Amino acid sequence: MKQKLILIVSVAIGLLAAFITHSYLSAKDDEVAKWKRDFDAKHVKYDVVAAKRDLPSGTVLTLQDIGGIKMIKDGYEGHTVKAEDVMMLVGRKTIRGVKEGSAIFWADVEGGDPNSSGLARDVKSRMRALSVNVSGSGSVSGMVKPNDHVDVLGTFSFPSKTVQGEMELVTLTMMQNVLVLATGRETAKTLPMSGNRSNASYNMVTLEVSPREAEMLVFAEQIKGRISLALRNPDDIYYEEKLPRVDFQMIQDEIETLNAQRQKNLLRK
Repeated sequence: MKQKLILIVSVAIGLLAAFITHSYLSAKDDEVAKWKRDFDAKHVKYDVVAAKRDLPSGTVLTLQDIGGIKMIKDGYEGHTVKAEDVMMLVGRKTIRGVKEGSAIFWADVEGGDPNSSGLARDVKSRMRALSVNVSGSGSVSGMVKPNDHVDVLGTFSFPSKTVQGEMELVTLTMMQNVLVLATGRETAKTLPMSGNRSNASYNMVTLEVSPREAEMLVFAEQIKGRISLALRNPDDIYYEEKLPRVDFQMIQDEIETLNAQRQKNLLRK
């Protein structure tokens, strides 16, 4: 009788263990299935147009140049050319090189996406988009990108206050914390599609400014002023009040004071 009871208890414990194991594995299967569904939902692929060969900038596209690949939608949909839109590319010219096997983006071809609303929709109400000429050094060696914030400095030749009839160079900060809308033809919308390609060089930067600021910038360029941009940390909203106009005399008078102040700031860090 005792052995029979032990056998019954052992069987019961075995069944309980089997039930617990089955429940655990079922829960794990459900967890894996949910993870797979979430992964598939975030990584849905679709057919896009790709280059069959290396396409240098300036290539007039034909069907022989164009193939297809699958790409993940997330982050790229709306930027790449879908397979069904392939005929929209034929006869159009590339404005930057595309490597063999790489997806072709609307920003790679002249005219861009025919269905795009362009930059105008990105300009805030009561503001304006204005492009200014900058050199490589004037745009922080070309490292200023769309959505960056910059200070705008101008260098001008003004009549001297001390020597009548003479001209002197003066640099001043015209605007602080200005949003960059575009660099060349690159906007914030086209940044995700740049991937690991080398960025095209540019000599124009489009800024978001008020109508009065737009007038000031246009006038500055008309009098052949040189515009430079100072790149800011995106989290820095500090506004420097009463910045002086800098000329040769000011550099002579203030350089020692500025360097001493700089050293103090460095020591605090």
